[in-house]
Amino acid sequence: MNESFVNFDWPLPLRFFLALAVSFLVGLERESAMITRKPKIFAGVRTYSLIGVYGFGCAWLYHNDFQWVLPIGMISVTVLIIINYLAKLKETHPGWTSEVAALLTFIVGVLSMVAEIWVPMALGIVATFLLSEKANLEKFVKRLDETEFLAVLKFLLVTIIILPVLPNQDFTEYRLNPRKIWQIVVLVSAVGFVGYFLSKRYGSKVGLWLSGLLGGIVSSTAVSIACGRIAQNAPERTINALQASLMASSVMYIRVLILIWILAPEMTRYFWAKLMILAVVGLILSFSVRKQPNNRKEHRVESLNNPFEIRPALIFAVMFVIMSVITSLVTQFYGHAGMIALAFITGVTDIDPFILSLVEHVDEYKMLIVTAVIVAMMSNTIIKGIYFGFLAKTARTATAWRFALWAVLHIPIILWPTS
Repeated sequence: MNESFVNFDWPLPLRFFLALAVSFLVGLERESAMITRKPKIFAGVRTYSLIGVYGFGCAWLYHNDFQWVLPIGMISVTVLIIINYLAKLKETHPGWTSEVAALLTFIVGVLSMVAEIWVPMALGIVATFLLSEKANLEKFVKRLDETEFLAVLKFLLVTIIILPVLPNQDFTEYRLNPRKIWQIVVLVSAVGFVGYFLSKRYGSKVGLWLSGLLGGIVSSTAVSIACGRIAQNAPERTINALQASLMASSVMYIRVLILIWILAPEMTRYFWAKLMILAVVGLILSFSVRKQPNNRKEHRVESLNNPFEIRPALIFAVMFVIMSVITSLVTQFYGHAGMIALAFITGVTDIDPFILSLVEHVDEYKMLIVTAVIVAMMSNTIIKGIYFGFLAKTARTATAWRFALWAVLHIPIILWPTS
């Protein structure tokens, strides 16, 4: 008998009641579904509870050297489920959901005895959630954009194929590692897709401000330009568009902080306080905007691109490589001043490739990297204010002083010493 098979970090009686509770929960959902939706359900509360307890009993006998009991128990439950399903098949065309849930309940009962306690709890809770959310999941699938779904699928497929074959070593004096570069692309795309999905799913339900907040996870620059166009085409929405632009720009600091934490966790302590202060400043400035009453149909930021498209991902990879080489050359020939100047110039465009190429070299010039990152973000904040103000003619004064104040407040943050 393999003793490592059993983990008694919880007392045996508590494990038994866990098996009973989780299987009861699954059975409760199935019986409530039978009452509300009136399908023909395989079993109810009592049967599912008994299946979970049966699994626990089989696992207990296994632990006590009756090793044949556990496989026989699994086979017996499977046979009973198949017999019941074949009987239902003669009357109608039922699905397999309840039957699979019964098998999972048996496994939960077994795991309550033999595994770490979080495993059966997680399985039971996730199973109950998926069973209870049938209607919402079906609605979500109907709303899913097929083009976007295929774009995500292609990107993930390319990643699965490409990533394992990319060499995991540095090339050239600029230390370009193909596998690390593509991992960074996947990471940035994944973070951006979260914002893209949330923006499309919820952005139009609350208002333009939420679209800006969520869109900032994808690209605060794109959101600022899109909000400027909204203000240009619908002047009565200018103030709300300004607030959305400020919120998107605030999220930029949090997004960059998360990316730094994932890629170079040892650098997080140099950044977190500074970036969080700048994010809070942006939020305060956004709340200082007096929103206009929503007396017309609310606009939503529509210009965000799916980050899991192949083309944007490849462009990001190329930009990352270019910025890595340029950063090394500028540092080599022009020193620290050249790096800061490059950071300011880079802020006019997408700052993510530049920032992430910097934090990849955390073994040198740590304080210079911190300064360059914040300078790039300050420059990016200035250019977003210019973009929005150029398009939103009726709010240029309100835009100018808010973005200018925000940019100026970067200076004491840059000079603030960090140990």
